Amino acid sequence: MIPLQLTLAPEWAPDRDAPWRTLEARPATTFVAVPPGAVLNPPASTGMGFWSINPYVGCEFGCTYCYARDTHRYAVERAAASGRLADTTYEEFGGLEGWEAFERRILVKEGAELVLDGTLARAARRGRLAGRPIVIGTATDPYQPAERRFGLTRRILETLARHRGSALSIAVITKSPLVTRDLALLQQLSERHDVSVNVSLATLDTLLLRKLEPRSPAPRARLRALAQLSAAGIETGLFIAPIIPKLTDGRRDLFRLVEAARGAGAKYVMGSTLRLGPAARRRFLPHLEHVFPELADRYRRHYARGAGAAAAYQDAVADRLAEAQIAAGFAPRARRRHAKDTAAAASTAATAAQAAMGAAVDADSQGTLL
Repeated sequence: MIPLQLTLAPEWAPDRDAPWRTLEARPATTFVAVPPGAVLNPPASTGMGFWSINPYVGCEFGCTYCYARDTHRYAVERAAASGRLADTTYEEFGGLEGWEAFERRILVKEGAELVLDGTLARAARRGRLAGRPIVIGTATDPYQPAERRFGLTRRILETLARHRGSALSIAVITKSPLVTRDLALLQQLSERHDVSVNVSLATLDTLLLRKLEPRSPAPRARLRALAQLSAAGIETGLFIAPIIPKLTDGRRDLFRLVEAARGAGAKYVMGSTLRLGPAARRRFLPHLEHVFPELADRYRRHYARGAGAAAAYQDAVADRLAEAQIAAGFAPRARRRHAKDTAAAASTAATAAQAAMGAAVDADSQGTLL
Protein backbone atom coordinates (compact mmCIF):
# COMPACT_ATOMS: atom_id res chain seq x y z
CA MET A 1 0.00 0.00 0.00
CA ILE A 2 1.29 3.47 -0.88
CA PRO A 3 1.55 5.54 2.31
CA LEU A 4 -1.09 8.23 2.72
CA GLN A 5 0.61 11.49 1.81
CA LEU A 6 -0.46 14.45 3.87
CA THR A 7 -1.52 17.18 1.45
CA LEU A 8 1.00 20.01 1.55
CA ALA A 9 1.23 23.10 -0.64
CA PRO A 10 4.78 23.74 -1.93
CA GLU A 11 5.25 26.69 0.41
CA TRP A 12 3.55 25.02 3.37
CA ALA A 13 5.30 24.95 6.71
CA PRO A 14 3.98 23.55 10.00
CA ASP A 15 2.29 26.04 12.29
CA ARG A 16 3.18 24.83 15.75
CA ASP A 17 0.22 26.74 17.19
CA ALA A 18 -2.32 25.14 14.84
CA PRO A 19 -5.11 23.09 16.44
CA TRP A 20 -4.79 19.33 16.44
CA ARG A 21 -7.03 17.52 13.97
CA THR A 22 -8.07 13.94 13.42
CA LEU A 23 -6.52 12.31 10.37
CA GLU A 24 -8.31 9.00 10.67
CA ALA A 25 -10.47 7.26 13.25
CA ARG A 26 -10.68 3.49 13.43
CA PRO A 27 -12.66 1.41 15.92
CA ALA A 28 -9.64 0.88 18.17
CA THR A 29 -7.20 3.62 17.15
CA THR A 30 -7.39 7.31 16.25
CA PHE A 31 -4.59 9.13 14.41
CA VAL A 32 -4.22 12.82 15.17
CA ALA A 33 -2.13 15.35 13.20
CA VAL A 34 0.02 17.52 15.46
CA PRO A 35 2.29 20.33 14.22
CA PRO A 36 5.82 19.63 15.48
CA GLY A 37 7.74 22.35 17.22
CA ALA A 38 10.98 20.40 16.93
CA VAL A 39 11.91 17.12 15.27
CA LEU A 40 15.65 16.73 15.77
CA ASN A 41 16.17 16.63 19.54
CA PRO A 42 19.72 17.60 20.61
CA PRO A 43 21.99 15.67 22.99
CA ALA A 44 21.25 18.23 25.70
CA SER A 45 17.59 17.23 25.44
CA THR A 46 18.13 13.46 25.28
CA GLY A 47 20.72 13.47 28.05
CA MET A 48 22.77 11.14 25.85
CA GLY A 49 25.50 11.58 23.26
CA PHE A 50 23.18 11.55 20.26
CA TRP A 51 20.42 13.43 18.46
CA SER A 52 17.01 11.75 18.37
CA ILE A 53 14.00 11.70 16.04
CA ASN A 54 10.60 10.23 16.89
CA PRO A 55 8.07 10.70 14.07
CA TYR A 56 5.13 9.54 16.20
CA VAL A 57 4.01 10.10 19.80
CA GLY A 58 2.34 6.98 21.13
CA CYS A 59 2.77 3.47 19.79
CA GLU A 60 0.28 0.82 18.72
CA PHE A 61 2.54 -2.09 19.67
CA GLY A 62 1.52 -1.60 23.30
CA CYS A 63 4.65 -2.94 25.00
CA THR A 64 3.74 -3.17 28.68
CA TYR A 65 7.21 -2.12 29.86
CA CYS A 66 7.47 0.99 27.65
CA TYR A 67 9.12 3.93 29.40
CA ALA A 68 7.87 6.59 26.94
CA ARG A 69 4.19 6.68 27.90
CA ASP A 70 4.40 10.02 29.68
CA THR A 71 5.59 11.72 26.50
CA HIS A 72 2.07 11.29 25.17
CA ARG A 73 0.44 12.62 28.32
CA TYR A 74 2.72 15.67 28.38
CA ALA A 75 1.97 16.44 24.72
CA VAL A 76 -1.78 16.22 25.32
CA GLU A 77 -1.63 18.39 28.42
CA ARG A 78 0.46 21.07 26.69
CA ALA A 79 -1.88 21.15 23.71
CA ALA A 80 -4.93 21.48 25.94
CA ALA A 81 -3.34 24.25 28.00
CA SER A 82 -2.48 26.24 24.85
CA GLY A 83 -5.91 25.81 23.29
CA ARG A 84 -4.72 23.63 20.42
CA LEU A 85 -6.76 20.64 21.58
CA ALA A 86 -10.52 20.99 21.75
CA ASP A 87 -12.07 20.47 25.19
CA THR A 88 -14.19 17.59 23.94
CA THR A 89 -11.14 15.87 22.46
CA TYR A 90 -9.13 16.45 25.62
CA GLU A 91 -11.90 14.95 27.70
CA GLU A 92 -12.00 11.95 25.36
CA PHE A 93 -8.23 11.50 25.68
CA GLY A 94 -8.44 11.95 29.44
CA GLY A 95 -11.22 9.40 29.67
CA LEU A 96 -8.80 6.66 28.72
CA GLU A 97 -6.30 5.16 31.10
CA GLY A 98 -2.95 6.88 30.61
CA TRP A 99 -1.38 3.77 29.14
CA GLU A 100 -4.34 3.17 26.83
CA ALA A 101 -4.24 6.67 25.30
CA PHE A 102 -0.58 6.08 24.45
CA GLU A 103 -1.53 2.97 22.46
CA ARG A 104 -4.87 4.09 20.99
CA ARG A 105 -4.41 7.79 20.19
CA ILE A 106 -1.37 8.09 17.95
CA LEU A 107 0.01 11.58 17.35
CA VAL A 108 1.43 12.06 13.84
CA LYS A 109 3.97 14.88 13.52
CA GLU A 110 2.60 16.39 10.36
CA GLY A 111 5.29 18.08 8.26
CA ALA A 112 8.12 16.72 10.40
CA GLU A 113 10.34 16.26 7.36
CA LEU A 114 10.08 19.98 6.54
CA VAL A 115 11.01 20.99 10.07
CA LEU A 116 13.90 18.52 9.95
CA ASP A 117 15.18 19.96 6.68
CA GLY A 118 15.59 23.41 8.20
CA THR A 119 17.03 22.08 11.45
CA LEU A 120 19.63 19.97 9.65
CA ALA A 121 20.82 22.93 7.64
CA ARG A 122 21.22 25.14 10.72
CA ALA A 123 22.87 22.44 12.82
CA ALA A 124 25.28 21.58 9.99
CA ARG A 125 26.29 25.23 9.52
CA ARG A 126 27.11 25.47 13.20
CA GLY A 127 29.03 22.19 13.21
CA ARG A 128 26.71 20.70 15.82
CA LEU A 129 26.20 17.37 14.02
CA ALA A 130 29.87 16.37 13.90
CA GLY A 131 30.51 13.17 15.80
CA ARG A 132 26.95 12.95 17.10
CA PRO A 133 24.76 10.10 15.81
CA ILE A 134 21.13 10.68 14.82
CA VAL A 135 18.97 7.92 16.27
CA ILE A 136 15.46 7.38 14.89
CA GLY A 137 13.05 5.60 17.22
CA THR A 138 14.41 6.27 20.70
CA ALA A 139 10.97 6.66 22.32
CA THR A 140 8.38 5.15 19.97
CA ASP A 141 8.73 2.77 17.04
CA PRO A 142 9.19 4.63 13.74
CA TYR A 143 7.81 1.62 11.82
CA GLN A 144 4.73 0.98 13.92
CA PRO A 145 1.49 0.35 11.95
CA ALA A 146 0.84 4.10 11.56
CA GLU A 147 3.90 4.31 9.31
CA ARG A 148 2.32 2.01 6.75
CA ARG A 149 -0.49 4.53 6.41
CA PHE A 150 1.29 7.88 6.75
CA GLY A 151 4.87 7.26 5.57
CA LEU A 152 6.38 9.85 7.87
CA THR A 153 9.53 7.89 8.71
CA ARG A 154 10.21 7.33 5.03
CA ARG A 155 9.96 11.05 4.31
CA ILE A 156 12.37 11.74 7.16
CA LEU A 157 14.86 9.28 5.64
CA GLU A 158 14.40 11.00 2.27
CA THR A 159 15.19 14.34 3.92
CA LEU A 160 18.35 12.87 5.44
CA ALA A 161 19.30 11.46 2.03
CA ARG A 162 19.13 14.97 0.54
CA HIS A 163 21.52 16.34 3.16
CA ARG A 164 24.66 17.54 1.42
CA GLY A 165 26.73 18.54 4.41
CA SER A 166 29.28 16.32 6.09
CA ALA A 167 28.51 12.62 6.40
CA LEU A 168 26.04 11.69 9.11
CA SER A 169 25.81 8.73 11.46
CA ILE A 170 22.21 7.46 11.34
CA ALA A 171 20.76 4.62 13.40
CA VAL A 172 17.22 3.22 13.29
CA ILE A 173 15.68 1.23 16.14
CA THR A 174 12.56 -0.81 15.39
CA LYS A 175 10.62 -3.96 16.17
CA SER A 176 8.93 -3.97 12.78
CA PRO A 177 9.72 -5.78 9.52
CA LEU A 178 8.12 -2.79 7.76
CA VAL A 179 11.62 -1.29 7.79
CA THR A 180 12.43 -3.51 4.80
CA ARG A 181 10.01 -1.43 2.72
CA ASP A 182 12.69 1.27 2.78
CA LEU A 183 15.56 -1.04 1.92
CA ALA A 184 16.54 0.79 -1.28
CA LEU A 185 16.43 4.13 0.52
CA LEU A 186 18.61 2.81 3.32
CA GLN A 187 21.09 1.54 0.75
CA GLN A 188 21.11 4.98 -0.87
CA LEU A 189 21.75 6.61 2.51
CA SER A 190 24.56 4.14 3.19
CA GLU A 191 26.45 5.31 0.09
CA ARG A 192 27.13 8.65 1.75
CA HIS A 193 26.39 8.20 5.45
CA ASP A 194 27.08 5.69 8.22
CA VAL A 195 23.76 3.84 8.55
CA SER A 196 22.70 1.03 10.87
CA VAL A 197 19.39 -0.66 11.62
CA ASN A 198 18.89 -2.15 15.05
CA VAL A 199 16.11 -4.70 15.41
CA SER A 200 14.72 -4.90 18.94
CA LEU A 201 13.65 -8.31 20.25
CA ALA A 202 13.39 -9.50 23.84
CA THR A 203 12.72 -13.23 23.33
CA LEU A 204 12.08 -15.95 20.75
CA ASP A 205 9.16 -17.24 22.84
CA THR A 206 6.11 -16.04 20.90
CA LEU A 207 3.60 -16.80 23.64
CA LEU A 208 5.65 -14.98 26.26
CA LEU A 209 6.26 -12.06 23.92
CA ARG A 210 2.54 -11.67 23.30
CA LYS A 211 1.98 -11.29 27.04
CA LEU A 212 4.56 -8.50 27.17
CA GLU A 213 3.99 -6.83 23.78
CA PRO A 214 0.33 -7.35 22.80
CA ARG A 215 0.55 -6.11 19.21
CA SER A 216 4.21 -6.23 18.21
CA PRO A 217 5.52 -8.29 15.25
CA ALA A 218 6.37 -11.95 15.81
CA PRO A 219 10.00 -12.87 16.60
CA ARG A 220 10.60 -14.75 13.35
CA ALA A 221 9.27 -11.83 11.30
CA ARG A 222 11.81 -9.54 12.95
CA LEU A 223 14.66 -11.98 12.35
CA ARG A 224 13.66 -12.31 8.68
CA ALA A 225 13.76 -8.54 8.36
CA LEU A 226 17.19 -8.47 9.99
CA ALA A 227 18.41 -11.13 7.54
CA GLN A 228 17.01 -9.24 4.55
CA LEU A 229 18.67 -6.00 5.62
CA SER A 230 21.97 -7.72 6.30
CA ALA A 231 21.92 -9.53 2.95
CA ALA A 232 21.42 -6.16 1.24
CA GLY A 233 24.58 -4.78 2.84
CA ILE A 234 22.97 -2.73 5.61
CA GLU A 235 24.81 -2.72 8.94
CA THR A 236 22.44 -4.53 11.28
CA GLY A 237 22.37 -5.45 14.93
CA LEU A 238 20.03 -6.98 17.48
CA PHE A 239 18.93 -5.10 20.58
CA ILE A 240 17.84 -7.47 23.33
CA ALA A 241 15.87 -4.83 25.13
CA PRO A 242 14.72 -4.99 27.71
CA ILE A 243 16.08 -8.10 29.36
CA ILE A 244 13.28 -8.83 31.82
CA PRO A 245 14.10 -10.50 35.15
CA LYS A 246 12.80 -14.05 35.59
CA LEU A 247 11.13 -13.94 32.17
CA THR A 248 13.68 -13.35 29.40
CA ASP A 249 17.03 -13.48 31.21
CA GLY A 250 17.46 -17.27 31.21
CA ARG A 251 20.71 -18.72 29.92
CA ARG A 252 19.02 -20.94 27.34
CA ASP A 253 16.78 -18.12 26.08
CA LEU A 254 19.58 -15.59 25.75
CA PHE A 255 21.95 -18.05 24.08
CA ARG A 256 19.25 -19.09 21.57
CA LEU A 257 18.39 -15.47 20.79
CA VAL A 258 22.00 -14.42 20.26
CA GLU A 259 22.60 -17.47 18.06
CA ALA A 260 19.50 -16.62 16.01
CA ALA A 261 20.83 -13.09 15.51
CA ARG A 262 24.13 -14.51 14.23
CA GLY A 263 22.24 -16.79 11.86
CA ALA A 264 20.29 -13.82 10.50
CA GLY A 265 23.48 -11.91 9.73
CA ALA A 266 23.59 -9.43 12.59
CA LYS A 267 26.97 -7.76 13.00
CA TYR A 268 26.54 -7.24 16.73
CA VAL A 269 24.20 -7.87 19.65
CA MET A 270 23.57 -5.53 22.56
CA GLY A 271 21.26 -5.76 25.54
CA SER A 272 19.98 -3.79 28.49
CA THR A 273 18.04 -4.74 31.58
CA LEU A 274 14.52 -3.60 32.35
CA ARG A 275 14.09 -0.13 33.81
CA LEU A 276 10.90 0.79 35.61
CA GLY A 277 10.56 4.55 35.76
CA PRO A 278 7.26 6.07 36.89
CA ALA A 279 5.51 5.72 33.50
CA ALA A 280 6.59 2.12 32.93
CA ARG A 281 5.87 1.16 36.54
CA ARG A 282 2.25 2.36 36.37
CA ARG A 283 1.52 0.05 33.45
CA PHE A 284 3.92 -2.87 33.91
CA LEU A 285 3.48 -3.75 37.58
CA PRO A 286 -0.34 -4.08 37.47
CA HIS A 287 0.04 -6.07 34.24
CA LEU A 288 2.60 -8.32 35.92
CA GLU A 289 0.16 -8.85 38.79
CA HIS A 290 -2.36 -10.08 36.24
CA VAL A 291 -0.24 -12.36 34.05
CA PHE A 292 2.61 -13.37 36.38
CA PRO A 293 1.22 -12.81 39.90
CA GLU A 294 3.96 -14.91 41.48
CA LEU A 295 6.53 -12.32 40.38
CA ALA A 296 4.74 -9.10 41.32
CA ASP A 297 5.91 -8.78 44.92
CA ARG A 298 9.44 -9.77 43.98
CA TYR A 299 9.56 -6.99 41.37
CA ARG A 300 8.18 -4.41 43.77
CA ARG A 301 10.89 -5.27 46.28
CA HIS A 302 13.67 -5.34 43.72
CA TYR A 303 12.69 -2.03 42.08
CA ALA A 304 11.69 -0.34 45.34
CA ARG A 305 14.75 1.92 45.39
CA GLY A 306 14.72 3.19 41.84
CA ALA A 307 14.11 2.64 38.15
CA GLY A 308 17.08 0.36 37.56
CA ALA A 309 17.76 -3.21 38.59
CA ALA A 310 20.36 -3.83 41.28
CA ALA A 311 23.99 -3.40 40.24
CA ALA A 312 24.81 -7.05 40.95
CA TYR A 313 21.93 -8.18 38.75
CA GLN A 314 23.03 -5.92 35.91
CA ASP A 315 26.55 -7.28 36.19
CA ALA A 316 25.29 -10.87 36.12
CA VAL A 317 23.20 -10.17 33.01
CA ALA A 318 26.13 -8.43 31.29
CA ASP A 319 28.35 -11.45 32.01
CA ARG A 320 25.74 -13.88 30.72
CA LEU A 321 25.19 -11.85 27.55
CA ALA A 322 28.94 -11.66 26.96
CA GLU A 323 29.14 -15.48 27.25
CA ALA A 324 26.33 -15.83 24.72
CA GLN A 325 28.02 -13.40 22.35
CA ILE A 326 31.31 -15.27 22.50
CA ALA A 327 29.58 -18.63 22.04
CA ALA A 328 27.86 -17.33 18.89
CA GLY A 329 31.04 -15.81 17.47
CA PHE A 330 30.41 -12.15 18.28
CA ALA A 331 32.88 -9.85 19.92
CA PRO A 332 31.18 -9.05 23.24
CA ARG A 333 29.93 -5.46 23.39
CA ALA A 334 28.13 -5.55 26.73
CA ARG A 335 30.14 -3.53 29.23
CA ARG A 336 30.17 -4.65 32.81
CA ARG A 337 28.52 -2.13 35.11
CA HIS A 338 30.92 -1.38 37.92
CA ALA A 339 29.42 -2.62 41.16
CA LYS A 340 29.52 -0.33 44.15
CA ASP A 341 32.05 -1.02 46.88
CA THR A 342 31.01 -4.20 48.70
CA ALA A 343 31.39 -2.59 52.07
CA ALA A 344 28.98 0.17 51.09
CA ALA A 345 26.64 -2.40 49.55
CA ALA A 346 26.53 -4.25 52.84
CA SER A 347 25.86 -1.12 54.87
CA THR A 348 22.14 -1.85 55.01
CA ALA A 349 20.24 -5.12 55.02
CA ALA A 350 18.09 -4.00 52.08
CA THR A 351 21.06 -3.23 49.86
CA ALA A 352 22.75 -6.49 50.80
CA ALA A 353 19.58 -8.42 49.98
CA GLN A 354 19.38 -6.73 46.57
CA ALA A 355 22.98 -7.65 45.81
CA ALA A 356 22.40 -11.27 46.79
CA MET A 357 19.22 -11.42 44.70
CA GLY A 358 21.03 -10.04 41.67
CA ALA A 359 23.90 -12.49 41.89
CA ALA A 360 21.78 -15.60 42.40
CA VAL A 361 20.86 -18.00 39.63
CA ASP A 362 17.67 -20.06 39.96
CA ALA A 363 18.33 -23.60 38.79
CA ASP A 364 14.61 -24.37 38.57
CA SER A 365 14.03 -21.81 35.83
CA GLN A 366 16.75 -22.87 33.37
CA GLY A 367 19.14 -20.25 34.67
CA THR A 368 17.01 -17.14 34.96
CA LEU A 369 18.53 -14.43 37.10
CA LEU A 370 16.97 -12.34 39.91
